[in-house]
Amino acid sequence: MASKHVNDLFLSPGCQPYVKIDGELVPIQVPGIEILSAEDTARIAADLIGSNRFAVQKLKEDGSCDVSFSAPKLARLRVNVFTQRGTCAIVMRVIPTSIPDLVSLNLPSELAKTADLKHGIVLVTGPTGSGKSSTMAAIIDLINEKKSYHILTIEDPIEFSHKHKKSIVHQRELHSDTPRFDFALRAALRQSPDVILVGEMRDKETIEIALEAAETGHLVLSTLHTIDASSTLERIIGMFPSNDQQSIRNRIAKSFRYIISQRLIPQKDGYGRVAAVEILKATLRTREYVLRGESQGKSLIDAMRDGSNEGMQHFDGEMQRLIRSGVIDLQTGLAFATNPGNLRLELSDLMENGGNTEDAEPSSESVLAEAEMGIER
Repeated sequence: MASKHVNDLFLSPGCQPYVKIDGELVPIQVPGIEILSAEDTARIAADLIGSNRFAVQKLKEDGSCDVSFSAPKLARLRVNVFTQRGTCAIVMRVIPTSIPDLVSLNLPSELAKTADLKHGIVLVTGPTGSGKSSTMAAIIDLINEKKSYHILTIEDPIEFSHKHKKSIVHQRELHSDTPRFDFALRAALRQSPDVILVGEMRDKETIEIALEAAETGHLVLSTLHTIDASSTLERIIGMFPSNDQQSIRNRIAKSFRYIISQRLIPQKDGYGRVAAVEILKATLRTREYVLRGESQGKSLIDAMRDGSNEGMQHFDGEMQRLIRSGVIDLQTGLAFATNPGNLRLELSDLMENGGNTEDAEPSSESVLAEAEMGIER
C-alpha cells in the first residue's frame, strides 16, 4: 500500500481487496483472506473509526463518514466508510508521509509564484483523485520554507502533516477541532493568520467568508471539484441567488489570483500518470471576463491561449504538447481534451503521418464526461 503508484484501497463484502494503481483497479492477494465477508468489513470499519463518536453518528445517520488513519512509517490514509446493501464498504486514499514539492509533482514553475502572493484567492480544482491535495500541500510547504507567516489550515480530514519551518503552521480538522468550515474560517479571521487553507469550498457561506478574508489582506487557498476555470466560476457564482451574482462576480474578479485546474492522464508507456494543468492568472483581461462574463471571442480559454508569456496555459494546449512529446498517445489526449475537435485540427499533421484517431472522438461516455459526472457535489 505504501507504493507511490497506489492511489486507493477498496474493501467490499463479497470480493477480494482491490487497489487502484495509476487509475486502474487491480485485485490483491491477502494471506488468509480470499473473499471479504460483511463481518470482515464491519470489523475493519470499527477499527478505523475507533473512538470517533462523531464518525459513528454520521455513519448511522447519513450512511457514510470520513476519518483519517496513520500506518506508522508507511502512509497516512483518508478513509471513507459507507453502507451499501446493508453492509459496510471502505475506500481508503493513500496520502504519502512526506510532503511533495512542485518539482517532484512535475508541475509548472509558474505555480511557485503563488508562494509570493500577499493576499487574494488561489483555487486548485479538478475531479476526485486528480492530485489537488498534493498540489496544495506543495504550495503550503513552499510558503512554510520561504516566509515567516502564520499559516492556518482547515481540513476534512487533515491529510499532509506540516511541521513548523520558517512559518508557524496550525492545522484544524473538521469535526475534531471545529464543527464546520464556515465556523472555523470565521474564527480564523481573529487568529492573525497570513495564509488560510480551506480544504474545500463547499457552500456559499464558506465562499463569502473566504472572499472577505482575501479582501482584508489574507492569502486564501482552497479547492473545488470542478474540471476547468470556466466551470469553477460557474459553480461559485451559481451558489448565490441571481440578484447577488453580479456582486459576487465583482468580488471574485478583484480577489482571485490563480485558478489552477488539474487532470491526471495515463502515460503512453503504461507507467503512471502525468498531470495536465490549466492555469488562469489574474490580469486586466481575465478580470474583465470574470466581471462581465464570457462571450464569443472573449472567453477565458482565449485569454489563457494568448497569455502564455504571463504564465497561463490551457488544457488542450497541454494535451497537444504531451502528445507531440510522446508522453501520452493521441487517443488518450483526445479523450481528455476540452474540445477534441479543435485539438484534432491542431494535430492534423500527426494524423496525416499515420496517427490513428479511429474511435477516439469522445462522446457523453468519454473519460472527461465520466470525470465531470463523477465530480463530488
